[in-house]
Amino acid sequence: MAMSPKERDEKRRAKAARLQEEDLRLKVRPGTKQALLELMEWAGIEEQGEAMTLMIHHLHGLGPGGALPLITPPRHKYEVSQAVALEFNRKSLLMIQQDPGDSIIQPGQSA
Repeated sequence: MAMSPKERDEKRRAKAARLQEEDLRLKVRPGTKQALLELMEWAGIEEQGEAMTLMIHHLHGLGPGGALPLITPPRHKYEVSQAVALEFNRKSLLMIQQDPGDSIIQPGQSA
């Protein structure tokens, strides 16, 4: 006799509890989804969960020295151009001059 849907759910929940399984959710944008699909295709993997599990375990196997360069988020460097710096300085001086209570101290001068 086949199990009822309720019995199947109870059996599935009991197995998940026994194995200490946990659902992890991951929201991704199209570029990330495409990258995952390509990785799965290259490896011949059909299930996304299997691919992510394998990636986590292989990355962890590299240890801190091997894994950290791969999972460290890129940091953006912001450099103010000379033109922007001069424009900022010019507008700052104009604002200071409009308020007669302020004095102008050029960089390199002491107060």
